Amino acid sequence: MEQDKGMRFARYLESKRPQIEDYLARFTPRPEDAGAHVAADLSTYLYEPLARFTTSGGKRTRPALCLLGAQAVGVDPICALSCAAAVEYFQSAALIHDDIADCSEMRRGEPCLYQSDGTGIAINVGDLAIINVYSGLLMDTSLDNDTCLRVLCELTYMQQKTLEGQALDLGWVRDGRWDVTVDDYLYMASHKTAYYSAATPLACGAICGGGSEEQVDALFSFGLDAGLAFQLQDDLLNLVGDPAQQGKDYRSDITEGKRTMVAVWALSHLDRPDAQRLQAILSSGTTDAEKLDEAVALMQDVGAIERVQDRAQQLVEQAKDRLAEVELEEEARKTLLSMADFFIERLG
Repeated sequence: MEQDKGMRFARYLESKRPQIEDYLARFTPRPEDAGAHVAADLSTYLYEPLARFTTSGGKRTRPALCLLGAQAVGVDPICALSCAAAVEYFQSAALIHDDIADCSEMRRGEPCLYQSDGTGIAINVGDLAIINVYSGLLMDTSLDNDTCLRVLCELTYMQQKTLEGQALDLGWVRDGRWDVTVDDYLYMASHKTAYYSAATPLACGAICGGGSEEQVDALFSFGLDAGLAFQLQDDLLNLVGDPAQQGKDYRSDITEGKRTMVAVWALSHLDRPDAQRLQAILSSGTTDAEKLDEAVALMQDVGAIERVQDRAQQLVEQAKDRLAEVELEEEARKTLLSMADFFIERLG
């Protein structure tokens, strides 16, 4: 019997990663219609940086969910590989651009692309990644036109929702907004993270596999709940996770003044002096370890950490309920349930 209920999903990711990476390697975009000299420059300034960044990806969770969505409706997941690559390219674009917006220093253990190659180059490389979201699907002759069009529509909608969430996240910080409510935060986080981290990849995989509307809708709803739980757990990991695993990002949400559910809930429940003190730390851009510890202590003492843990668990249970009445391939169903647990077990 598995002690860790998320291990089935962890093994699934490991099993699918080589297939995804092989597909990405075989369909890496390259310069066309250029002489050797110009082609070399295009490779240096555009194509190679994107290939380098995409190759450095982590567990390939999001593209793997495209494959899992196809399997869940009873077909060979290979039919969703171009969709999986599209989701991975969107992830690359989002991270490259996010690092610029957040003035981040490190990504995946290396200097951020804008740090190593320059801001202008990084923006352009991120834009190429967005183009690849569409081009790979358009060139996939195994998808019929109606399926391809629907997947492209879903991915476009996903990108719009992600940008809406990013706009709120960046705008609240820029304008020094502290009137954000828990509901405001949950709206922002579901748009910024849940659509592209789980809901849309699962739904698009099911669409590629010819799934029914009931199956597509159930997988999408499951992904929204599980994806939001994933973001809540990410917020907690940043504050009380393993500093060694978090690296330089550890407690960066405090330094950057992020309006996380933990911070927002704490500010609305602390007494006035403590709330003012927490807001001051969050607004200061501090990296001082003692002040970061103080901010976390204020959140813990008022019960914010526990409240967010409870909300993440509730979302996971709600996600599992979404699958209860819909017909799905049994092994895929078990993997999906394990995925929900995996998303919130990362805190240990």
